[in-house]
Amino acid sequence: MTTIDCDTCVLRGLACHDCVVTVLLGPPPELTIDDEEQRALDVLADSGLVPPLRLVRPVEGPDVESA
Repeated sequence: MTTIDCDTCVLRGLACHDCVVTVLLGPPPELTIDDEEQRALDVLADSGLVPPLRLVRPVEGPDVESA
């Protein structure tokens, strides 16, 4: 299961216009899709019928102390 939270997407605002979530549903605050739905969206995107999911989640980086 995938939870899509547009508020935490690194590309929010930059790639929303070309994201399957915005194209099909409009920008939701949070959306949950199961694995079967994700596969269906991937098939549609791979066929060129809808844009792919552009969700990019932030990652935790190493703790770096400044000098």
